[in-house]
Amino acid sequence: MSLMPRQQKCPHEYIGSGGSLIDSHCHLDLEPLKSGLPHILQEAYAAGVEGFVVPGVHPEGWPRISALAAENSRIMPAFGIHPMHAGAMNDLVCDQLLKCAVQGVAIGETGLDPAYEVSLAIQERAFREQLRMAATCGLPVLIHCRRAFQRVAAILREERADQVGGIMHAFSGSPEMAREFTRLGFVISISGTVTWSNAVKPLRIARELPLEHLVLETDAPDMTPQRYRGVFNRPAWITETAQCVAEIRGISREDVARITTGNVRRILRLTSGSA
Repeated sequence: MSLMPRQQKCPHEYIGSGGSLIDSHCHLDLEPLKSGLPHILQEAYAAGVEGFVVPGVHPEGWPRISALAAENSRIMPAFGIHPMHAGAMNDLVCDQLLKCAVQGVAIGETGLDPAYEVSLAIQERAFREQLRMAATCGLPVLIHCRRAFQRVAAILREERADQVGGIMHAFSGSPEMAREFTRLGFVISISGTVTWSNAVKPLRIARELPLEHLVLETDAPDMTPQRYRGVFNRPAWITETAQCVAEIRGISREDVARITTGNVRRILRLTSGSA
């Protein structure tokens, strides 16, 4: 199959002002966000959130994500298979993913997570297949990883994923492990967990890593910030994470927004909008 070159893809021209934020990982295609999406988006715009990366988790959801992106140029689609659905990967699904990939800004989310019933061997096969597809398409990768950081790093090295880079989504590892991923061309995503009252590693990541290696996300509807715990998360609340990082670093929230938004643009190779 002939692939459209990366630079000829339909360009996503998103974020404008220096104080605006990109939610680098949110599931706008899933409930309860999907049914109230117009309000969810307006609330986010009012909070200064002007871009949304929406990753796929299962082939059944890819058409919904594609449709959302077609309706709203601020929604940036990514297509992939989450480790909990790794058993869905087969030749037909690979062909479907290849067709979807040229519409997206990344492949993912994909990775390894021993918390799920799917065996790590099956997860690893699906992970490697998606990394190879990312290399073929020239796309960065959105990585889901829990309690498998050393193995994920080894696979990224073996598959030469440093050639495309990507985002370590909702990173829960140590600063030392985070630095290993940055050496492989990945940025580290901070979620609402940094605001939680029992946060430890996220605080260290926010404090110790250079800002040029950090991006922000909500993972909405999950990982709700501390102030709103007990209800579903939404992209507008990425401002809670930005404020927390600003306080940890002793800088303004505007600086956090400017730097992390620039990092998302860089790692996903987005064009800069004029909004």
